[in-house]
Amino acid sequence: MAINQAYLFLIFTLNGIFIGLLFDFFRILRKTFKTINLITYIEDILFWILTGISIIFCMYNFSDGSLRLFMFLGLIFGLILYMLTLSKIIIKTVVTIITILKGIIYKIIKIVITPLKIIYNIIDKIIFRPIYIFYIKFKTSLTKKSKKFNFKINNMKKNQKM
Repeated sequence: MAINQAYLFLIFTLNGIFIGLLFDFFRILRKTFKTINLITYIEDILFWILTGISIIFCMYNFSDGSLRLFMFLGLIFGLILYMLTLSKIIIKTVVTIITILKGIIYKIIKIVITPLKIIYNIIDKIIFRPIYIFYIKFKTSLTKKSKKFNFKINNMKKNQKM
């Protein structure tokens, strides 16, 4: 019985470490990506759902669904152990890696987009601007002719009334 309790304590200590990792995962997301409050709320809800699933999974698979005080003590011990030892190292390392990857991806996107911008500007100058200028001139000319036409029609109406 004591071996079984020690085993369960170890399992729940590991589960506490897992919950600490999960918590840090969401902390890392918040540090590296700016999100709106709604996303933060969704992340919080997702954290608690995953934490609950983890605890229930361990309870049913390792202790046949029974609750014991030492299981919760194991969770708390694992969480505290993780937070005091590995948390800062993992957060700092992962945030640094993500920041470097974001910088590399940004540079790759810039390298890909720069030629596309040049091509767009060339196409814009050669094709779209002449069409736009033609459209504006045509519209202006049409508007002037329309005003002259309306003026003539209004004059004709006035002459007919007299």
